[in-house]
Amino acid sequence: MMKIIESPREGMQGFSRIIPTAEKARYINGLLRVGFDVVETGSLVSPKFIPQMADSMEVLKKLDLTGVSTGMMFLAAGNRGAEALASVDEITHISYPFSISPAFLLHNLNTTVEESLQTAGKIVNLCTQHGKQAVIYISMAFGNPYGDPWNISLLVQWVGELYKLGVRTIPLSNVSIQIGAKQIADVYSTLLPLFPDVEFGLHLHTSGDGWHDKVNAAYLAGCRRFDGVLTGLGGCPMAGGVMLGNLKTEYLVEFAGGKNIPLNIDKGAIEEMVGMAEKVFSNIE
Repeated sequence: MMKIIESPREGMQGFSRIIPTAEKARYINGLLRVGFDVVETGSLVSPKFIPQMADSMEVLKKLDLTGVSTGMMFLAAGNRGAEALASVDEITHISYPFSISPAFLLHNLNTTVEESLQTAGKIVNLCTQHGKQAVIYISMAFGNPYGDPWNISLLVQWVGELYKLGVRTIPLSNVSIQIGAKQIADVYSTLLPLFPDVEFGLHLHTSGDGWHDKVNAAYLAGCRRFDGVLTGLGGCPMAGGVMLGNLKTEYLVEFAGGKNIPLNIDKGAIEEMVGMAEKVFSNIE
């Protein structure tokens, strides 16, 4: 078993050109019919800092969800965004970018680790009340470029705090730093036995070189949830430094095929969507 989460949000937010609302909706409508487990459709974040996502709710209104079984995830940057998303029936998952890096949280969300933990708890409660799934990312889960402390023991400590709040889906992301297969293996090999009922994921930012070893390291350690972006474009525009691209979804499909892992993905549909993605992102700066 292997879950693939497609994130057009990641692809769209990382560039200066703003894709028209109708074009976004047409693209996401196509993604919803490929067979992905979840599609991260948009976010409620400050339009001042990420104007590319300012029309996320308008895009949602234009989606045709007839017969769609794929989950729909939106990212919330704080309590108010999460409260607004919780009341929207079409949204099945609410994600939030927690981090153990104080510098990352201050730069991205103007908050502290402790305040961010409280927000994660609020989101869990909202999701429980409204029948949704809370997906709490740990950004900079493999280290950071800011000089903040990082080690696996510290990561275990904060995963434990999230666990106490009821968080059971925790994708890990490197955001803007290159990481190797051994570090990935060490992290997942440590966390999965300690928290066996948590669904850990990998939200990998990487160049094309070495992707297979990194994905394989996570898979062999027991990770079964992987985020991707068709064509691999995009990234976190507020991470600082050089923005790494996203792991290509095409690579994940290739990886699954190489290991004979069954997927519910329509291969013809995904090929069509790769072509559409190339057109959608062709004029992005």
